Amino acid sequence: MSKISIVKIGGNVIENSKVLQSFLSGFAKLEGPKVLVHGGGKKASQWADRLGIPAQMIEGRRITDSETLELITGIYGGQVNKNIVALLQALNCNAIGISGADGNAIKAVKRATKPINYGFVGDVTEVNSSFFKHLLEQGLSPVCCALTHDGSGQILNTNADTIASQIAIALSASFEVNLYYCFEKPGVLRAVEDENSLIENIDTAVYKELIETKIIHEGMLPKMKNAFDALQQGVSKVAIGKPEMIGSNTKHTSITL
Repeated sequence: MSKISIVKIGGNVIENSKVLQSFLSGFAKLEGPKVLVHGGGKKASQWADRLGIPAQMIEGRRITDSETLELITGIYGGQVNKNIVALLQALNCNAIGISGADGNAIKAVKRATKPINYGFVGDVTEVNSSFFKHLLEQGLSPVCCALTHDGSGQILNTNADTIASQIAIALSASFEVNLYYCFEKPGVLRAVEDENSLIENIDTAVYKELIETKIIHEGMLPKMKNAFDALQQGVSKVAIGKPEMIGSNTKHTSITL
């Protein structure tokens, strides 16, 4: 079974042009098939501020009303996605930018309105693994933004960590999947500002302790939940850390069951 890399990049990587360029150079050099997943939440928040649209976040997830949905569709699926694709083409990585609606790639259902009404936020119900495999067989590297669809014409905002995890799970039947969550820190830290407090391995017991002590909170919650979901459903490896951890011995956080 051949290996595939599913890589998700965070907003702070996207926002820093130098870091983004360095990351994409490394991604382009990755051997074998690969998929890149991104959000764009920081840029969306910046535009929301400019336009006077209030940004509301609960446990790392954005409340998405109709006005916010219009904004993030343009930012995630347009500006951020196409910029990344263009940069990868300059690095001789033949990338193709997609949302969940393109090629019926990722379907989702609108989240229930109780106990919290997240608005136009979707929970993934299906990943079209055949579509992804077709793109990969053509030598293309899919670049997926954090948008899905419900099959009735409705675009839905969907957590990028979840999308990466669900793509990884769907492709695990055909590949040995390595899932990487890349952001600006070396991994999960016991003290937010102290990179020397890196936790190099998190298993189920450590995960429970980190939640109870609130070391894992807000945006890290969906990332960690998705990491464990992926391992429980066939993904071979999950790692969290700085972009340079891919293909190197750089210290990072490994997630294990």
